[in-house]
Parts: sequence; structure tokens; C-alpha cells
Amino acid sequence: MTRDPIQITHLSERPARSAVGEHAIHESAALHVTGHALYTDDLGVRLAGLLHAWPLQAPHAHARLTRLDVTPALAVPGVVRVLTAADVPGENDSGVKHDEPLFPTEVMFHGQAVCWVLAESTEAARLGAQAILAEYEPLPALVTLREAIAAESFQGNQPTLRRGDVTLGFEQATHIFEGEFEFGGQEHFYLETNAALAQVDENGQVFIQSSTQHPTETQEIAAHVLGVPSHLVTVQCLRMGGGFGGKEMQPHGYAAVAALGAVLTGRPVRVRLNRTQDLTMTGKRHPFHAVWKVGFDAEGKLTALQATLTSDGGWSLDLSEPVLARALCHIDNAYYIPHVEVLGRVAKTNKTSQTAFRGFGGPQGMLVIEDILGRCAPLLGLEAHELRQRNFYQPGEATPYGQEVRHAERLARVWDELLASSEFAARQQDIASFNAAHPHARRGLAITPVKFGISFNFTSYNQAGALVHVYKDGSVLINHGGTEMGQGLHTKMIQVAATALGVPTSCVRLAPTRTDKVPNTSATAASSGADLNGGAIKDACEQIRARLAAVAAGALLPLARQKVGALGVHPDDVRFEHGRVFAVGHPGLALDFRQVVHDAYHLRTPLWAAGFYRTPGLHWDREAMQGTPFKYFSYGAGVTEVEVDGFTGAYKLRRVDLLHDVGESLNPLLDLGQIEGGFVQGAGWLTLEDLRWDESQGPGRGRVTTASASTYKLPSFSEMPEVFHVSLLQGAAESGVVYGSKAVGEPPLMLALSVREALRQACAAFGDGGREQPLASPATPEAVYWALTAAREAGAAAPVPSVAGAD
Repeated sequence: MTRDPIQITHLSERPARSAVGEHAIHESAALHVTGHALYTDDLGVRLAGLLHAWPLQAPHAHARLTRLDVTPALAVPGVVRVLTAADVPGENDSGVKHDEPLFPTEVMFHGQAVCWVLAESTEAARLGAQAILAEYEPLPALVTLREAIAAESFQGNQPTLRRGDVTLGFEQATHIFEGEFEFGGQEHFYLETNAALAQVDENGQVFIQSSTQHPTETQEIAAHVLGVPSHLVTVQCLRMGGGFGGKEMQPHGYAAVAALGAVLTGRPVRVRLNRTQDLTMTGKRHPFHAVWKVGFDAEGKLTALQATLTSDGGWSLDLSEPVLARALCHIDNAYYIPHVEVLGRVAKTNKTSQTAFRGFGGPQGMLVIEDILGRCAPLLGLEAHELRQRNFYQPGEATPYGQEVRHAERLARVWDELLASSEFAARQQDIASFNAAHPHARRGLAITPVKFGISFNFTSYNQAGALVHVYKDGSVLINHGGTEMGQGLHTKMIQVAATALGVPTSCVRLAPTRTDKVPNTSATAASSGADLNGGAIKDACEQIRARLAAVAAGALLPLARQKVGALGVHPDDVRFEHGRVFAVGHPGLALDFRQVVHDAYHLRTPLWAAGFYRTPGLHWDREAMQGTPFKYFSYGAGVTEVEVDGFTGAYKLRRVDLLHDVGESLNPLLDLGQIEGGFVQGAGWLTLEDLRWDESQGPGRGRVTTASASTYKLPSFSEMPEVFHVSLLQGAAESGVVYGSKAVGEPPLMLALSVREALRQACAAFGDGGREQPLASPATPEAVYWALTAAREAGAAAPVPSVAGAD
């Protein structure tokens, strides 16, 4: 249909009275706490004839499948079918890079599924998988990142981020340091494991319920496995019990298995991984290895950085290339470095295919530069927070990839406000006194900044659609392409729609995310869910509101009705607020929103609209690693105080102060929760969560040894800080973004860098200072113990300085 001309409003313009900005609770909060919220795994029990899928997992990190006899499984009571590569009518691949066979003949990691059993019950499917006769020819396997680097086992492109001339930068340096750093990955450990449910209707259309952050891509993968066009496959995501990036790419294969089983059997098929299967079959945050060389001038200002970052991509590419690109684009964090040369590589190992995780490579890049500054500060004779502050971006400066750091002054503002509110200077003195009085315990205090770019670094993904219906009774139904994983996106979108239409939030309902309502959507990732989908919803609502304004103004009414049912003003002067429609300056003479909708219907006015938003001003040359990949930067800083036990390395977080820039918040209650949760998850990655694989040459080589909650340590209430202050930066509205807000999902995770730096300070305090203080990551109590022991031993071995004039 022809789109009506509408009054153009600024995307960031916010009405004086609006639903956005309210401390609204999560739209499903009551359902969550009462147990009434439905997840993908809850939906199958409602279907007659449901079949359950169970994988046969290979017991080798790398092997050739030489025999697969599924006949014995079919003799197990309850087993209906076994899915193998021979059953695939389309493409036997579940990856967008076409390097992930759904049913492999060459096993690439320990625990990879080679076939799937369908049965009347989960137990029957499990027993059927046990009965299958499978034989393998073991092949050499690369398990560690260092093994892959030594074997030059790499995959994908190898980008280089460059600015200036590092040779010149090092010539200008007064101090040059070199180092190496390897740090681990992280398991998503979402509450809900990967799940999919598929059924087929009488016309052969496939309907998939999936716990996925990317319904469109799940749709596309299932379609090409089935060998059918995308319009024959519909994917719905009702909600997820957590995602954190682990459900951006990884769910596609499980949805394809369910869809294939449903097509072949004509019965609904459920795939639901148990916790051990999810831990052994799905990707993690990428571990990294870094080799670096850095230069500083006499004032402690950075002059040059040269580094090689190698990520552990696992057995296939997945999202490793864009994750690496974002790591390179965030190795500067908040600091201006005149001369930069950073090479990125993706190692290929025989492990799960590592994937997106909250921050998407940004945390890994930022950890490298923060580790460098933390190690170099004592060598430069500077306090770490002073060294950091001296190197902050200043207004007008640009990143190594050529993007101006807009609002760079906010870095200093956040930093100064947090130093004051956290009483940083006074607490430094208190900590010095405590450390002098306690020989077997030390405290540390650190502050670290965050500068995080918001947008997908693949420009095409920065778009979104929405579909908004207004019904004759004045109620509103919205559809958008974003998915809800607990972060509150749907709640914010209800607030956006209510604000744009000028109705109470109680009038608005949000429908589940479906590919047949809003097509060709991007993943809910990159912290862009609210920016993109909010922009699309606002666009759709403003189209409808413009039509309603014409009705309310009287432009479309017969003359007889204009006298009693219209405002008699120009449509541009009509305002919508909390269910009332009135002329500018006359709020007391208002029409009811429902009456205006009723009149609009009878005047044959369209009461629905499709909205669209594309992030403007982005461009990115991935070969040159230059451009403007981000709409804006989110800023923040964290202050953490820790206390470390000198006998065990055990530690506790005594106090945490966080200040974060979310622009003008759409929902402060949700944003504060996201900041708290992101910080705790970041602290888990940096201090507790220690992924381990079997590196032996035995039969278990390549097996994930931390495959349960009993062996993989997650942060819990006992790890929360005793004092936890979280604040939003005030007066920070962002122009060009929906209602002046900023993204909040990923950036707060990096505030946890202050925890690791505080631990470094505490470890160094066991020595006599002035030395580099290395610290492993994750900084587990064991790692902290070895770090403080090294500091103690170095201090004890140091020669006693002579004092002039002493006897």
C-alpha cells in the first residue's frame, strides 16, 4: 500500500509525559516468579504424538566415522526413527559459513552429534542411541590454543588494524615493554538449555518453536536443510531463559534436526539438550592469546602498540571473524594510541565452535589493554588509575579504525564523578593503613573505564522491522523482530509504542516474535535490540498516529461531525497523551483515543502499519579495518575494592561502585538490573569461571572436564559485593537514538575489569611495590595465591637499599 506522508519527528525527541523513562517492571515478571511463563520445552507436552530426540555423541576430539549401523536402535521399544545424513533432502549443513555438517562423517570435537534418535520418550531415545553401532578412526587433535598456534592451524581471514607507524612510535617512546597474555573463555550457562519444537501442517508448512536469538537465521538454516524455500518455514521465539549470545548461531542445527524429524515422521519433534549435552555440544566465549609490545613517553602517554591477538575459534568459523574484528576495534578501550598495529587470527582447534558471548570480542580486546596498563603502571612509577586517566581520549580524537570518539568528554565526566562518589582517595589511604597493619591479608582498590561501540560491525545487520495493529476498541498489538531472553526488551518496546501513540502501557500487548510477522530480521545481539526495534516500532506508530491526527483534527470528517467530534485544528497541532487526544495548548478539551480510533475506522482509515528502521551513518571496510562501524559509544567506569587472604588466595568483594552511561533511559529499573547482571557475569569470567578440557593423550583427550555445575564455578550470591552502588549517568541523552536512550546489554560487563585490577593491586601489596604484577585470567583463588606468592618472594629477594649517611 502507499505509505501516508507523516509529520517527521526526531527519533530522540521525548514527550514531557511518556511511558518511556518509567520504572516499569518486566512484562513477564509475574509469570516468571509464579512459574506460569512458558518456554520452548514447555510447549511440546501439549501436542499429541510428540517424539523426543537424543544425540549419539562421538567419544573423540577428532576422528573419522567408519561405521554407523542404526539398526539395533530401531529394535529398542519406543524408537521410531534415527536421523542420519542420508535423510537430509537439502544441504547437510547447519552453519552460515557452510562448514558445519549437521551429520558429520569426520568428527571435529569430543561430544559432536553424528546422528539423532527419535522416540516416544526421552529415555527410549537415550537407550536407542546407546544401541547404535558406531566405529571411529581416531585422528590427531589440536586441543589447546598454543598447540594450534605452533601448528599454524588458522581459519578465516587475518585482519590487521593499523594507524600511523609503530616503528616511529617506538622511536618516540621513553619506555618500551613487551609481554604475553593468555586468558580463558566462558560458558553461557543460561538457565534454559537449547531447545526446539517442530511440527508440520496439512500443507507441508513447518512451524518451529525455538529458543533462538536469531529466528530469521534459524528459519534459513532449517529451510536449506529441508531443501525448501524460507516461506515454508516459520520460526517463533516465545521467550528464552537466557541467551547471552549463546543462542545467536548455535540453535540453528537443533531446530533443523527437529524440523527434519517432523517432516519425515509427520509427528511433532522436540529437541531439548540436558545440561551436560549443552555444555559439551555448544560454543563458548573465545579464549585469546596475546603477544604485545607497547611504548610510553616520559609522561606516561602511550606512543605505540604492536600486538598479535589469536582467538580459539574451535572446529568451525561460526561468528569467530566478527568477534575477532570487534576485539581489534576495542583493544584501545578508552585510550588514545597514536601508532597501532594489531594482527588478528582465528585458531582452528578440535573443540566446540566458539561463538558470540555478551560483549562479542569487545571484552577480550579491552582486557588486553587493561592488563598492559595494570602491568606497566608500577614500572612507570605511576598509580594505575593515574596512568589510565592520562591516556583518555580527548574530544576530536579518533579510534585506530578512523571513527571519531563522539562525546569523549563523558569519559572524564564519568571518571571524575565516580572517583568522588566512591570516595576513592580517602579509601586509598584507609587501605594503605589496613595493609600495613595486617601481614596476612591485603586489600586492593581499582578503577577502570569502559568505551564500547554500539551497532553490529556488519553494517547490513543494522536494520529492523515492526508491525503494529490498532484495534477498533483502541487496544494495540505490536510485533517486532527482537527476541526476549530476560533482558526486558519486550517491556521497553511496549513503553516505546505507548509513548509514540500516546496511550497507557496497559493498552498495549506484544505478540511473540515470529518470522511470518516481521521477516528478515537481525539477531537480538550487539546491544542493539532496543535501538533497532524501538526505531521500527516508533516509525510504525507514528504512521498510525498521523492518520489518527488527521481524523481528530477534523480533516477527514464531514462538516456536520467537525462541529462536535473534531478539534478543528491542523493535524500537526494534535497531541496524543495517555489515552487523550487534544490540540496544542488546550489539554482540557480532549477527545478519547478510543473514540478517535472508532471514527478513523468508519472513515476507512488504515489502523495498522509496518515500521522500519536502519541505523544511519554507518560504513565499514572489513579488509582495511577502517570506517564508522558504530552509531555511538557507551561509557562507564567501575570502582572495586577487594580483600585477599594471604594463606589461600581466597578473596571477597568488599565494595563496588558503578557509574554507567545509558543515555536517557527507556526504563531505569531494567537498566540498573542489566548493569548489575552484566557486572556480575563479567566478574565471573575474570575471576571464577575456569573452562577446562582434557589435554592428555589418553582416550578422553579433548573432553570438556568442566561439564556440570559441580565442576564449573558460577558467581552466586556469596560472590556479590558487600556494598554495591550502581548509578546511571544523568543528563546524557543521545541524539539520533530512540527517545534519547543508549544500549545497556553488553557494555556493563566490562565494568568488571575493575575487579581483576583490584585483585592485582592486592597481590602486589604482598610485595614491596614497584614491580610488574602479572595475574592469570581467570583470577581464581589459586591464581591469586600464586600471584601474591610471587610478589612476596620478589619482595623478600630484593636487596636492601642503602641510605646515604647511614651508619
